[in-house]
Amino acid sequence: MKKAEEAGFSSFSEFVVFVLEQLVSEEEGGGEVFSEEDEEKVKERLRALGYIE
Repeated sequence: MKKAEEAGFSSFSEFVVFVLEQLVSEEEGGGEVFSEEDEEKVKERLRALGYIE
């Protein structure tokens, strides 16, 4: 959480989504990282794992 705050993110979940988008973007070579549906699926999974509320 400290790294997320230091980087200027308002929440840990915002930081996690940013990091995941960056990783996927690097793999795919750019472009749209997640559709809204994909982003929601990632968020739901992170909630289920207890990483975000």
